[in-house]
Amino acid sequence: MLRYWETEFPQIKPEKGRSGHRLYKKKDLDTILLVKQLLYTEGYTIAGARKKLSGRGEQDLETVIEVTKKELREILELMK
Repeated sequence: MLRYWETEFPQIKPEKGRSGHRLYKKKDLDTILLVKQLLYTEGYTIAGARKKLSGRGEQDLETVIEVTKKELREILELMK
């Protein structure tokens, strides 16, 4: 799935190490989490998510990250 998303979302650009393995930076991981949220939680299509990502600002990204962290904490509490 990640390799497919790399082809669909130009914002995801992992570097490759000497052995050819992909090395994801924090920015890449944040974008991947945002794509996942847009596709699976908010119900966007690939094209819609791509359009949303191309028009977003840094504030939107940080907001989404904070919301995602909050949701993950809530899930963690439910699992305890």
